[in-house]
Amino acid sequence: MGNFAKWIGGGLGWAFGGPIGAIIGFAIGSLFGDSSTTSTKRAQTYSRQTTESNFKASLLVMMACVMKADGTVQKAELNVVKRFLVSNFGEEGALEALQILKKILNQPINEVEVAQQINFYMNYSAKLQLIRLLFDIAYADGEVNIAELQVIQRISGVFNISHTEFESLKAPYIKHVDVNWAYKALEIQSTATDDEIKKAYRRMAMKYHPDKVASLGDDIKKSATEKFRDVNEAYEHLKKQRGII
Repeated sequence: MGNFAKWIGGGLGWAFGGPIGAIIGFAIGSLFGDSSTTSTKRAQTYSRQTTESNFKASLLVMMACVMKADGTVQKAELNVVKRFLVSNFGEEGALEALQILKKILNQPINEVEVAQQINFYMNYSAKLQLIRLLFDIAYADGEVNIAELQVIQRISGVFNISHTEFESLKAPYIKHVDVNWAYKALEIQSTATDDEIKKAYRRMAMKYHPDKVASLGDDIKKSATEKFRDVNEAYEHLKKQRGII
């Protein structure tokens, strides 16, 4: 078994059981022939705290849900995902993660059941970051189809993420076609006063501060910094547009 598979399999807590455990276990087992990794009958004495391995296992399965949304997985899409994995989690392990993902893609996945398992164990900040990373995948090639967005929206619904939060997470990816993207990114209306914009910025900066997901490891914290930058960019955009001092 490769290093990435050992790391993700050995570090799983709550994701070892349930639908995620079955999917990941089958993928690693079929790829490396290690039956010890495929068992999902482990006694459920693990902590409910989400580890870095739990998050990345959940991300791989959720990525597969988005990629399978339109019924086909193109080679170009896999190339996009490979670049995403390297960009977010480094060169080491990215290729092996892609191999595991390909095995996951060959399995039937009930996205609602998987999302329900994640929703039960993962804290809200981590779920918001997970959805943001799914948007990264959906928009990675500059295009997105309706089926992919619908999958992300259904997952968001299970996570109890509001429509306003969903639009906020999506806004930075469509700023070239939506003149109100900065307002949406800050979860406010375009009729907001300058004072309301300042308050919204402070609230959003706190909500999406990378330290909120620091327990998930340096890779995830680094990735979360991008949303933090989106918040700053939206605020600077509105300040310039309105002449706010």
